[in-house]
Amino acid sequence: MTFKMITKKTKITAPHGMHARPAAELVKLVKTLDPSKITISTQTKSANAASMFSIMALGLKNGTEITISSEGGNESEAAQQIADFIANIKE
Repeated sequence: MTFKMITKKTKITAPHGMHARPAAELVKLVKTLDPSKITISTQTKSANAASMFSIMALGLKNGTEITISSEGGNESEAAQQIADFIANIKE
């Protein structure tokens, strides 16, 4: 079986950006998804979405454009779930 990589662009809309609490919740979500590899990238950095410390190291602030890359299985669904999660961060 061959998998393809899916990418989806979105913006951080949370007023305080991606801080520890939503980053931890994002990691929990990522670990429930089927794709074997999910990354979150900015224009200059990339992080394993299953690692809270990697996500925090991106320094994602309100308005930052990111690219979600998903590879491994159910790529489109996984990328959409992550984008929806990020869009709904309110804190």
